[in-house]
Amino acid sequence: MVKIKNKKRLKWALRQYETGKSQQKHLAEMLNISPRRFRQLYDAYRHHGEAPAIGEQLGRPSKKLSEAHRAIIVEKHKRYCLNALYLEKVIYAENQIRIPHNAIHMVLLEEGLARKEPNKGGRRKPWIRYEREHSLSAGHLDWHEPEEGVKVCVVLDDASRKILAGGEFEHATEENSRKLVQEVLGMYGFIRTLREAITDHGSQFYANKRNREGGADHTFERFLKEAGIRHILCRYKHPQSNGKVEKWFDLYRVHRKRFRAFEEFVEWYNNRPHGSLNLRRAETPEKAFWRKMPEEYYYSLAAKYFGW
Repeated sequence: MVKIKNKKRLKWALRQYETGKSQQKHLAEMLNISPRRFRQLYDAYRHHGEAPAIGEQLGRPSKKLSEAHRAIIVEKHKRYCLNALYLEKVIYAENQIRIPHNAIHMVLLEEGLARKEPNKGGRRKPWIRYEREHSLSAGHLDWHEPEEGVKVCVVLDDASRKILAGGEFEHATEENSRKLVQEVLGMYGFIRTLREAITDHGSQFYANKRNREGGADHTFERFLKEAGIRHILCRYKHPQSNGKVEKWFDLYRVHRKRFRAFEEFVEWYNNRPHGSLNLRRAETPEKAFWRKMPEEYYYSLAAKYFGW
């Protein structure tokens, strides 16, 4: 059924046909409907004396959600703090229940867990992913300074979005940056060495004063070189290069206050379904980290334990 958007044009067409000034076929073409449909509208117009209401109460009648389904929506939102579009996929993955995201959004509005945002109501652009294929191929590092005064730095795995190491510090220094990468090597070095470290040109990662040969005595740079980790620097004034960790800091600003300790917040994040991963299976950064591990790791692990 074609929806007639211009109601004034419909009224004009019905009056034209009533007075015999235009033919039914031409008026139907103008309204982009069939002659039979135009005749139905004209019969309703003659019967009621006014143009019929068009485009109202279309589609399948809405079904009221059960209290059990409402409870699932509220529980999942409080656990993961995801929007309705993501909750639709997560609920189906974990509970095998299909609930339309529009119905989920209405429940969140009624419970005061969401708000209407007209600017976000349009169709979303396809998600374009730029990521490494395997875990521990590259780690994003950056420093963030919230209003509270504490300095935050994390190492985020590019492939899985997992936080490999992080902390809240009193000072943002090159030594603290080095300690975090050292922590990653200590925790996951038995698997493989972190191949690349992606940072900006901040003084915590890079010495902006260089000698004639382009070198500098910098704790973080020297450590990466000795550990065999390639240092990739983002372009100047181009934060999109480190966008994954910048996005994580947005999450930190919103949700960090819900947790007593930084480690609790990181644990929640690493085990929370992530929008850039496989949401149909409610995949978390922790799960993706092990799924995206290169096959050689499993061979070497088997050889280590079984003595092959």
